[in-house]
Amino acid sequence: MEYNTTRFKLVIPEYGRNIQKMIDFAIKIKDRKKRNQCALSIIRLMTDSNTNKYNKKIFNYFKHKLWNQLFIMSNYKLDIDTPFPKPNPKKTKNFIKKIVYPEYLNNFRYYGKIIRDMINVAINCKDEKKKEGLLYSIANTMKKNYLRWNKNMVEDDVIFKDLTKLSNGKISITNNNMDPLLQCSKILKRNFNHRIRKQYKNGNF
Repeated sequence: MEYNTTRFKLVIPEYGRNIQKMIDFAIKIKDRKKRNQCALSIIRLMTDSNTNKYNKKIFNYFKHKLWNQLFIMSNYKLDIDTPFPKPNPKKTKNFIKKIVYPEYLNNFRYYGKIIRDMINVAINCKDEKKKEGLLYSIANTMKKNYLRWNKNMVEDDVIFKDLTKLSNGKISITNNNMDPLLQCSKILKRNFNHRIRKQYKNGNF
């Protein structure tokens, strides 16, 4: 059995492997007229795959994009007559940039960005009593988020260790210097009741 991991890599995966094979076939056609006809047929197929994404009234604005993508997928080897100027390979390569994702999406993403903002506030808080209450609130919120996306049970020590890591070691709390967090059973019960109310509200019963 042949797997996609062993096949050639697609330049623009959204169009699928068959479109790419058609483009590779069009490159090898010697007759220019037939090559132009084949390219136009490929563009029509690409158009059909995009009609659900764009309003048909404004789709003409995306025609130029389709022709550009055709040349990109052919590695600029397709010699045809087009209704638009051919794209510049150098400009296209410089235009493609790697997307840099926020740091919070890499580690402990289930805690969310707001928790990280709250931790920064706690680190800079000078009022010790206020800081203690803020850390307790942060730890409980972290436990709620953990149980919402992970296992059914989690020890407080795990939350405290994660809090230390998220604060880059600037916050260090343990069971000895922090009151017990909310019980897992109570949090799970609240999460369950919230889902039930949401389903009832949306009429999913």
